[in-house]
Amino acid sequence: MLNVSNSPLSQEQAELFNRLIETLSEFQKIWLSGYLAGSAQLQGTLLQSSQAGAAGPEQGREVTILYGSQSGNSKGIAKKAGKLLEEKGFQVKVSSMHEFKLNQLKKVQTLLIVVSTHGEGDPPDQAVLFHEFLHSKRAPKLDGLQYSVLALGDSSYEFFCQTGKEMDLKLEELGATRMYPRVDCDVDFDESAEEWINGVLGILQQSNQANNARLVIAPQASLAFSPAESSFSRTNPFAAEVLENINLNGRGSEKETRHLELSLEGSGITYEPGDSLGIYPNNDPELVERLLDQLRWDPETLVTVNKQGDVRTFRDALTSYYEITVLTKPLIEKAAQWLSYDGLYSLLAAGHEGQLKAYIEGRDLLDFVRDYGPWGNSPQEFVSLLRRIPARLYSIASSLSAHPETVHLTIGAVRYEAHGRKRKGVCSTLVAERVQPGDRLSVFVQPNENFKLPKDPNASIIMIGPGTGVAPFRAFLQEREEQGAAGKSWLFFGNPHFMTDFLYQTEWTRWLKEGVLTRMDVAFSRDTKQKVYVQHRMLERSRELYEWLQEGAAVYICGDEKCMARDVHHTLIEIVEKEGGMSRDQAEKYVAELQQQQRCQRDVY
Repeated sequence: MLNVSNSPLSQEQAELFNRLIETLSEFQKIWLSGYLAGSAQLQGTLLQSSQAGAAGPEQGREVTILYGSQSGNSKGIAKKAGKLLEEKGFQVKVSSMHEFKLNQLKKVQTLLIVVSTHGEGDPPDQAVLFHEFLHSKRAPKLDGLQYSVLALGDSSYEFFCQTGKEMDLKLEELGATRMYPRVDCDVDFDESAEEWINGVLGILQQSNQANNARLVIAPQASLAFSPAESSFSRTNPFAAEVLENINLNGRGSEKETRHLELSLEGSGITYEPGDSLGIYPNNDPELVERLLDQLRWDPETLVTVNKQGDVRTFRDALTSYYEITVLTKPLIEKAAQWLSYDGLYSLLAAGHEGQLKAYIEGRDLLDFVRDYGPWGNSPQEFVSLLRRIPARLYSIASSLSAHPETVHLTIGAVRYEAHGRKRKGVCSTLVAERVQPGDRLSVFVQPNENFKLPKDPNASIIMIGPGTGVAPFRAFLQEREEQGAAGKSWLFFGNPHFMTDFLYQTEWTRWLKEGVLTRMDVAFSRDTKQKVYVQHRMLERSRELYEWLQEGAAVYICGDEKCMARDVHHTLIEIVEKEGGMSRDQAEKYVAELQQQQRCQRDVY
């Protein structure tokens, strides 16, 4: 508290100052101190500024921002953070982790990391080498480094934000100083990301005052997309009309795969082959009604759903705003605090991680409501436990050059049974059961720089995509056809049955005939006594496949990460080891080099 006797302020000014300080957050105090310092120093440097003249304004400290992105969110945040810092006078270098020269890390003084976690706690492809470097004996001491980490993840996964957590701790172990606490973001990351960048900005501006008087403090920045960049985005989706919705599987198939065509007319939305389309779905009305019946609150009760004060009925909030089909550890932790229920505390107790994981697996909010409670008298308190329903991302199955103002998707309907109840995929069964031509879906394009055709149309490509993983390769070939590309192309495709599950068969056949597709190998796993998958076909063609690699071909893998993608990756290493006459370590380094050169790219989920 300010003492008037040892300050130049009057008694009234000191009292006002003390009352103000008591109401300020830590960040607001940082901002205020920086603002006052900057204002005072600015008055004393106007003459110096005018004398500098043509030399231009003095630059602030240098900041390096590294991102590791799988779907593009980390890159988007890093780019916007870099732009904001440049506007405040800092010298900024923004780079993906796989392009950053690792031997330069020891020279960096201020480092910001934006990184996602992929699958079961794995770093995204872009971040693999950087992550390995940090955890290797080659990692340097970083005593002179200041850093902060923004971690992106999905709390429905066990290892939420794991890559960001590991990098944060490792940098500290290497001697670096954490200048701002790590922020862990869930799928709805906008507010958390803004909190992080404004916190970092406040720290940087405060420390920069002594060195650069011209760096004037500005109000808190926003990471939101500006209209000039994109009128439609993840935070402002486009209502796209459904033009076609067709089942690609034949009669008698155990699968249901929908081919969806959407109109982008009038939106100005563009995309490239390899990008994804996000859809914001509504929950199954039947599941919503069962949940409402269990809770026994008036479904027409109004609830506030966000910080902007938007109000909806309880039924509408559960239908179109909140996630109700997935349980997460954060949800259960918040519920335990609210309910003070011993059974929940036991589930969350240290050493019971396996028990918690087993409970969460395959259950939804209806199960949770039935198993625990009672749930009090307030729908508003109840929805405060929930997170916003995340968009579902699907690999785009069309080329904009071939289909202007239109986008195609290939979506497999997810249905299964668990814990005595039938379950449905939120978006996939929305499309399969309730969406008709003429309806509209809220969509946005998610760029994916990590899954792009070679810039040289003469380069050869090898595409491996069983099931719906074939979607982006349909886009690839449409694009190559439009380009008149001369490069060779090879597709590996698999599904259970030839007669009912050969997706887009007529198109592949036509492209083979016309030379757009050079060769195709298929694996229909249930048509033979012994199950045959795409990796088996790869091994059968191992010599030719290795020759294509040696000639410079790029490999693309799309589909399930847990099984198919890992099996294909190991098969690729096995082929290189066998046909290249290499040791296992040499073959692994060969494939890692392909990834570093962006000649081995994955779009996996």
